[in-house]
Amino acid sequence: MGYPPEILVGLFRTMLRIRLIEERFVEPILSGEIKCPVHLYSGQEAIAAGVCANLDAGDYVFGGHRSHGHYLAKGGDMRRMAAEIFCRQDGCARGRGGSMHLIDLGVGMLGAAPIVAGTISLAVGAAYASVVRRDQGLAVAFFGDGATGEGVLYESLNLASLRKLPVLFVCENNRYATHLPIRECRVSEEIAKVAEPFGMWSRRIDGNDVSAVYETAREAVEHCRSGQGPAFMECLTYRFRGHVGPDDNIQGSHTDIRPQSEIAEWRKRDPLLRCEKRLVDEGQLTMESLGRVRDEVEKEVSDAMAFGRRSPFPPPEELDRGVYHES
Repeated sequence: MGYPPEILVGLFRTMLRIRLIEERFVEPILSGEIKCPVHLYSGQEAIAAGVCANLDAGDYVFGGHRSHGHYLAKGGDMRRMAAEIFCRQDGCARGRGGSMHLIDLGVGMLGAAPIVAGTISLAVGAAYASVVRRDQGLAVAFFGDGATGEGVLYESLNLASLRKLPVLFVCENNRYATHLPIRECRVSEEIAKVAEPFGMWSRRIDGNDVSAVYETAREAVEHCRSGQGPAFMECLTYRFRGHVGPDDNIQGSHTDIRPQSEIAEWRKRDPLLRCEKRLVDEGQLTMESLGRVRDEVEKEVSDAMAFGRRSPFPPPEELDRGVYHES
């Protein structure tokens, strides 16, 4: 481990914040209190935590439909995120975006969108703008394995490599594109190889090992910042919940076709449990201190949920605000 031990504690806290707020959304989703579609990130927390821990305030992050973790790891406000998911006025998008359209320009979260691969080209554009402005900014595009079936990814890889842009492509390979196993939609399951024809730095790693993600992302970020061009990370992971909502039950129709045995095996590789065990084994935290960290995060999550629920709904007279540019 080539970094201070306290960094691992910080990574654990970031993952815990993401996991606990996500799991608190389950009940209001099932009860219908949360109206917008919600794609939970549970199980994939190590990727957002490990990558974003290497970014500066002036760097940019773009996500997709499962981006709560990216938003929080980049410094987004948990209270404003909760309010947004409850579609309230105090949300980060003023209640207009919901779960899949998180944005916070102040922390460099330039947007998430549910269009598959829809923000990858935007990350390339942001990186290009940083080069033109000479502001040393770096852009990160988070996307799932399903995005590798979209042409815009390959156009973006080509342009980024051609112009040696400071952009990091992060594929969160959870092995399912909606409900289709990766083996049924790709000839090769090694997604990192798609970067090779573009002469791009690329790595395939265990996305459930937060240390591996952190160390690889640190190397990738240094590569991008040094002017050597873009980098590509494929992070192998698994979502614990359904594709959309907690378990994909839609009006009694269960659409999650994943074998229960497969889910059980991946739960043994829970990134939080692995990190927690390492912290204890290496003597960085005791079980008692881990409990205190959990209590602190639980308190923050409860406060965020309460804030989201008491925030007012957007007033009807503002329905057409933000649709067009206002001079």
